[in-house]
Amino acid sequence: MVRGMADYGGEGILLAGAGRALLLQLADPAVGRGVDEHSTFVGRPVNRLKGTLTYVYAIVYGTDEQVNEVRRRVNRAHVPVRRADNEESPGYSAYDPHLQLWVVATLYDTAITIIEKIYGPLDDESADAMYRDYARIGTALQLPPDMWPEDRAAFRRYWDQRISTLRAETGGVRVGRGLLFPKHTALWYRAIIPPARFLTAGFLPPHVRQDFGLPWSGRHQRRFDRTMRVLALTYPKLPRRIRHWFKDYCLGELDKDLRKNRQSAQRQGVRA
Repeated sequence: MVRGMADYGGEGILLAGAGRALLLQLADPAVGRGVDEHSTFVGRPVNRLKGTLTYVYAIVYGTDEQVNEVRRRVNRAHVPVRRADNEESPGYSAYDPHLQLWVVATLYDTAITIIEKIYGPLDDESADAMYRDYARIGTALQLPPDMWPEDRAAFRRYWDQRISTLRAETGGVRVGRGLLFPKHTALWYRAIIPPARFLTAGFLPPHVRQDFGLPWSGRHQRRFDRTMRVLALTYPKLPRRIRHWFKDYCLGELDKDLRKNRQSAQRQGVRA
C-alpha cells in the first residue's frame, strides 16, 4: 500500500524533529538574520511552533477555508520580514523563493529522517508520494513549483550541497540558543527542553551542532541510538488518536478561530 504525507504528516513523533528543522533554517545566514531581527520565536516559542505546524496540518489535511486562513496568516507575518543590503550584511526577504525552498526542504528532510527511524525505510512509491506531497507546503505560498527539485535524487543533490556550505551566523545562533536554553518561559517548557535539546543535537549534522554550541560525544551518540530504538519499538503501538493528537488539536483551534471570524463578520454586517 502506498503511503504518503496524509498517513505520516500528522504523527506526533515529528515534533521530535522540530528543533532540528528550526536550527537548520536558522543556520542559513539570511534566515537567521531575518528571524533575529523580526521574530518573536524566543519570547513565544510554543505559539510560534503551533503556528508553523497549524500551517502544515492545514495544507495537508485542511479544508479550502482552513488553507486560505493559514496562507493569509503566514503572508501577513512575512510582510515586515525584509531588509535591504547595508554595509554590515546582505539583506533578506521572507518572500525570497530560495529561502522558502530551504525552509520547506528542512521540514521534508527532517520528517523523512524521523519517519524512517521510527517506521523503517519507505518503499519507493511511498517515498515518492511523500516527497511530492511536501512540495505543496511551499507552493501553497510563493514557492514556484519548478523550484522544488524534480525528484528525490535531485533533492538529495540539492540538500548535500546546501548542508556542506551551511554555516550559522551570530543572529541565527542567538535565536537558536535562546530557544534551546530559555530563561523567561513557563516552568513546564523549561522542563521539556533538556530532552528536546538532546534530540535536536542528535539529529543535526556535526558542524551545525557545533555552530550552535551543542556538546556531543560517543556517549551522547550511544544514548541517542538507544532512544531511537526504544521509540521505534513503542511509538507505532500507540493508538492513532494519541499519535495524531497535536494535529487534531491545532486544526480544532483553527476551526474555532474561523467560527469567531465568521461571527464577527456577521455582527459587523448587522451593525452596518
